[in-house]
Amino acid sequence: MKLHELKPAEGSRKSRKRIGRGTGSGFGRNAGKGEKGQKARSGGGVRIGFEGGQMPLYRRLPKRGFTNIFAKQYYELNVERLNAFEDGVEITPELLLEKKVIKKSKDGLKILGNGELQKKLTVKAAKFTKTAVEKIEAAGGKVEVI
Repeated sequence: MKLHELKPAEGSRKSRKRIGRGTGSGFGRNAGKGEKGQKARSGGGVRIGFEGGQMPLYRRLPKRGFTNIFAKQYYELNVERLNAFEDGVEITPELLLEKKVIKKSKDGLKILGNGELQKKLTVKAAKFTKTAVEKIEAAGGKVEVI
């Protein structure tokens, strides 16, 4: 195959709809806009969410709750993910970032207690759940809050 022989896959390229170019095109006369009315005019139409003057849905529904923009977001990691490391390793958020276990540190690291831990590790994180602390210490490891 040569460069000049390359062609796009059948049906992958579609020519654009040329409206208002005569009756033979199929989109002549009213250019696919129907007859008269607000939506047929240039610049016509209504804004998003407008319901003809009726109270729009987004205003009829009650407001619920709020989002605290100052809340800290922790990267959550289960205990079972720590089995990937060797015995006696000190696990810190920096090490986890370096080994690509976590994508970003956010406001800290929280260790959750899901799964089993077979390695003896020292884990440093901002927060731990009770079950995570129990499982790390049961495996012979240590927990340090930073």
